[in-house]
Amino acid sequence: MTNFAARRTMMVDTQVRPNDVTKFPIIEAMLSVPREAFVPAQRREAAYVGGNIEIGGGRVLLEARTLAKMLDALDIQPTDLVLDIGCGLGYSSAVIARMAEAVVAVESEEGLASQAQARLSAESVDNVAVIEAPLGEGSAKHGPYDAIVIEGAVEDMPAAIEAQLKEGGRIACLFMDGALGVCRIGHKIDGTVTWRYAFNASAPVLPGFSRRAVFSL
Repeated sequence: MTNFAARRTMMVDTQVRPNDVTKFPIIEAMLSVPREAFVPAQRREAAYVGGNIEIGGGRVLLEARTLAKMLDALDIQPTDLVLDIGCGLGYSSAVIARMAEAVVAVESEEGLASQAQARLSAESVDNVAVIEAPLGEGSAKHGPYDAIVIEGAVEDMPAAIEAQLKEGGRIACLFMDGALGVCRIGHKIDGTVTWRYAFNASAPVLPGFSRRAVFSL
């Protein structure tokens, strides 16, 4: 029988802590949430390996290092309302739910959204609402949000997403330029989001976040 608890501890000790993630709420959440419960059945044995994990449809569960460093930079507080875009099967939402007051998780794939809700319920995570909607639209009716996390890469950031961030709020996502990706953290000040570099990482570009083709004659 696989000892997933031991693998979880090893993941935190080898993938999270060595990457300068030391905030207790993040460590506690990643030690507590069973990552194997939020991946496809055939991927359970690989749930704790380093690297992104494919969950189907060209989508991935972000590697533990990337998610942890994004959450570290966002500095999520116990009173925060967080928008989790592209929640997949719900792992990131389960982790954030242990740190925030509530999470609105948006997923565009019907199969992933229904499974995310079922898996979160099975793990007794009761402060996450899973919304099935286009990822690039977010969920304006539940906002504005103290923090926004995007669980995949972006080429163009829709204005609709930035509009859902509270004044003083924070947003984290990976910007891809070809094969190279960087995580940036945005802060909304005087109605404008200003971005700064955080670290290098990569992931597939999410539906709704691709760069629009520009045609010229």
